[in-house]
Amino acid sequence: MTKYKWIFAPRFRRHAFGWRSQTPIKRIKEASREIKKVVRKEPVVAAEGAVLFLEKISAAIEHVDGSSGAIGTAVNNAIAALVPVIADAPADDRVREKWLERLWQAVEDDEMPYLELLPEYWGDLCVKPGIASRWADGFIDTLKFVWNPDSPPGGWFKGTYACLSALYKAERYAELIELVEIDPHSWWSARIWGVKALAAQGRKDEAIRFAEATHDQYANPVSMAQTCEAILLSEGLVDEAYSRYALAANRKTTNLATFRAVAAKYPRKNPADILRDLVAHTPGEEGKWFAAAKSVGLYDEAIELANRTPSDPKTLSRAARDMASEHPRFAVEAGLVALRWLVSGYGYDIIGADVSGAYSHTVKAAANAGYLPQAMARIRHLVDNACADGFFATGILQQLLDRNPAMKDVS
Repeated sequence: MTKYKWIFAPRFRRHAFGWRSQTPIKRIKEASREIKKVVRKEPVVAAEGAVLFLEKISAAIEHVDGSSGAIGTAVNNAIAALVPVIADAPADDRVREKWLERLWQAVEDDEMPYLELLPEYWGDLCVKPGIASRWADGFIDTLKFVWNPDSPPGGWFKGTYACLSALYKAERYAELIELVEIDPHSWWSARIWGVKALAAQGRKDEAIRFAEATHDQYANPVSMAQTCEAILLSEGLVDEAYSRYALAANRKTTNLATFRAVAAKYPRKNPADILRDLVAHTPGEEGKWFAAAKSVGLYDEAIELANRTPSDPKTLSRAARDMASEHPRFAVEAGLVALRWLVSGYGYDIIGADVSGAYSHTVKAAANAGYLPQAMARIRHLVDNACADGFFATGILQQLLDRNPAMKDVS
């Protein structure tokens, strides 16, 4: 194998980093990029680099403060990115077995643990069913003992998910399902392998029932929904997948991202219908769907939603600014709703510029729409009827109104 001098290698010596997480996170990202740059020309060398990195990472960051979860996320992202580098490398069985042995030793030595996600990819790393089967044989007796109801409670085996993953890759589906069914915890992270095994055998209805029978209070509902949704979509049951799982399976960090994810996966669904279903799925959060409605031109719906429950005044103000020329009447209404919530005391980290900006964007849009006197009257009404919680915004708006010549025409 070609010798390669990795830049990242000396940076990840044992206890290389102190307690701060910024530098090691940066180094992890750099290492991942360095390895992936080599893949195209020398995939086996890149895979060797990925194995080396995974061998070194845990000991190097052992003293880093992981309380925020940032360093753990960085490692998990690196694992997800580098597993395909190792799995896709055109290495012979002898080389791959050595990689697997080194990686498993890294898992065994990982005390924090930072490599706990790696065993879930064990079947992928084995690549061939025969290799996966041999590794499964090495794990399965220990896992059966740990999960045996007569075994001492609280036992844990690091090879749990590696065993399940390897059984799946080896296509030993019946054994995998039997094994998962004796899990005393009924953890979703284990049962998902039973779901996959049932689906792989064409037993799709059983797979979904098996998933929905999970009683793990700590299970990720998004993961469960995504798994069941994928099964139904693979069968062409689009409407059923949408009605049962789409809204839960595609939940993102923002409502706009959630809407886009659902719309992209179900392109034949009317965007207005998707929006309506999402709104119904999150009662009390109607205002938070304003940006999603705006993004597909549902302007009337967007304003109606923003008025129903509090919506971010900054988002509304930006909409008024951005649409002042193209859709001035919509921009006016967005700006007025922004001002409404500001004088009601809503908004996060609101400063004077946020209030004056919302006002100026609204006035500009109103002028473009030929609606200035009416808009100014509505702003005056908001100020006159503001609640005490919005005193900060109300005071600024009062000054702006007093300085605006247009107010002379407002009764």
